[in-house]
Amino acid sequence: MQALELLLDDDTDAVVRAEWAALRESGFPSQADHTGETNAPHVTVLAADHLPATDDEIGPALASLLPMPVRLGPAIAFPGRRIVLARLVVVDLRLVQLHDAAVRVSGANPTPLTAPGRWVPHVTLARCIPPSRVGDALALLRVPGHDGTAAVLRHWDSDARRTTTLT
Repeated sequence: MQALELLLDDDTDAVVRAEWAALRESGFPSQADHTGETNAPHVTVLAADHLPATDDEIGPALASLLPMPVRLGPAIAFPGRRIVLARLVVVDLRLVQLHDAAVRVSGANPTPLTAPGRWVPHVTLARCIPPSRVGDALALLRVPGHDGTAAVLRHWDSDARRTTTLT
């Protein structure tokens, strides 16, 4: 899997990490449990099996769209086999333009959840929340609305387990 990810400014990163910690301290699964050096709060702009364009093509083509404001919205539980808790990112024209450009420039065939018209920008807080405890977990995350900035776009290569900063 290949992904293009927006990284958050230091203050917004700290807000998300505080939510990761609150979940962990209350006995819930949390992204804080993932201690890999590439684990950071981010918004996945695009995920695909393969990125036909190179990093040297993607970065310069998207650099003019950054930095951009981001607003963290309410917490949400994505249903499924493994319930995922996330903080929605409020969609605005600039974010949609970045997404459209990332799809076009990368030449990728996005996964269904990052395809145009289906993409829900968010920052993941936790995976594998037990269905019976979703309400308790969401209650820890009741303060929506944080204005921040995303200035860095990176390429996450899950096969090589490495990130490359593109902007």
